[in-house]
Amino acid sequence: MSTTTLSEAVETKATNTPVKIAVANGDGIGPEIMGATLKILNAAGANIETEFIDLGEKVYLSGNTSGIAPDAWEAIRKNKIIFKAPITTPQGKGYKSLNVTLRKSLGLFANIRPVEALVPYVPSHFPDLDVVIIRENEEDLYAGIEHRQTQDVYQCLKLITRPGCERIVRYAFEYARAYGRKKVTCMVKDNIMKITDGLFHKVFDEIAVEYPDIQNETQIIDIGSARLAAKPENYDVIVTANLYGDIISDIAAEIGGSVGMCGSANIGNNVAMFEAIHGSAPDIAGQDIANPSGLLNAAVSMLAHIGQSAIGDKVKNAWLRTLEQGYHTADIYKEGISVQKVGTQAFADQVIANLGKTPEKLPISHLSEGKGSIQIPAYKRQSVAKELVGVDVFLDWQGDNPNELGDALSKLNSDELRLKMITNRGVKVYPEGIEETYCTDHWRCRFVGVDTKRQQDGTYASINYEEVVSLLFKLHNLGFDVIKTENLYQFDGQRGFSLGQGE
Repeated sequence: MSTTTLSEAVETKATNTPVKIAVANGDGIGPEIMGATLKILNAAGANIETEFIDLGEKVYLSGNTSGIAPDAWEAIRKNKIIFKAPITTPQGKGYKSLNVTLRKSLGLFANIRPVEALVPYVPSHFPDLDVVIIRENEEDLYAGIEHRQTQDVYQCLKLITRPGCERIVRYAFEYARAYGRKKVTCMVKDNIMKITDGLFHKVFDEIAVEYPDIQNETQIIDIGSARLAAKPENYDVIVTANLYGDIISDIAAEIGGSVGMCGSANIGNNVAMFEAIHGSAPDIAGQDIANPSGLLNAAVSMLAHIGQSAIGDKVKNAWLRTLEQGYHTADIYKEGISVQKVGTQAFADQVIANLGKTPEKLPISHLSEGKGSIQIPAYKRQSVAKELVGVDVFLDWQGDNPNELGDALSKLNSDELRLKMITNRGVKVYPEGIEETYCTDHWRCRFVGVDTKRQQDGTYASINYEEVVSLLFKLHNLGFDVIKTENLYQFDGQRGFSLGQGE
């Protein structure tokens, strides 16, 4: 099944039937900026029908720790579109992030955040900034799988999947092609995380060859982030994993001049969500001073998504014209550039007065001139030969001499399974460790299949799982505290696990 996405608007014509949208007013300044935004959309002729739903702080405090009630879920699933103002998550008491819940529960795999400079009306050192961050939205460290394993050590699992990589990378190239973008940059950290980030890089290279009309490049995320902050004009579309995308999205928004000006889209196979990226700002709620621009830009993306891109252009061009005229809310008001400081509702009224006009200095919005649509094919799992070749056994051991532990474990070697190494925090400490390495109480002990010839070939001998069970039974009887095991596999003869540092 292909996914419905933002750019389907470029060839979809609006019908007379209103598009139904689930609308969440949010918390803090949410109701004010949502009211102003909907007022503009109605004045622009957006063909939508709103169904208001409750989610956020009020729902949390009613005893629902997810922040969303069943009837709201039903409205979202029925309407397929959710337009959401910022919400407040109460502090403490185990409340879960509603944004993460919505993205993962609804399969909103792609987060799209366009950022463009609005100099001089919004001050920025980078007047040529015009970048789109496309962030994988469901996987990575945001899986939220964490454990405390010993007195010293805490763990968070980073999960990256091939279908997740394929979807987001292809989305980035399809987006670039549909909207006339010239280059896609992949940002990863595969010099360290060779398997997880290595998969993301590998998939990027595989898919890039299918788009010869679009330039492609890969950068390590640390230097890539620095270069984005220093010379953002060198970037066009950036695709990356969840955590990296979260960070560089805010970098781009900040160097663009204001996080409060940006909207984002969250796209899935069946549902899409549109929102501002800023928070609920409860400290200024009810004062009619909040800037609705972030939510308004999210609305423009929503209009494109539902096939009303001409209305989206009309709204955005009126907004740009308003900025040019100097009607600015307090967050961007600047003497010498701004003409009048206006409140939330007055700003909306000025945008409405400019409907049908285009900016004279800032680039005119041309969403309706996009070409084609984004289609994401269904994932096809390839059959591979999976072979168990060993096990990593993690011990909570209070000793401080790796050689003592290694000598004790080596006595458990069998004809099929032997101790290959011990690491502490990923660094090999046995055999032939160095005394300067600092060790905690968390020890990874790698046992692999015994077959000298295969190991010389760079592969490992296969074992039966009974060997693993037998090893764990022996460890238990000797009083070792086994806190975790990870089976070691080869896939089509290729190692599916990382080597220890120094191995």
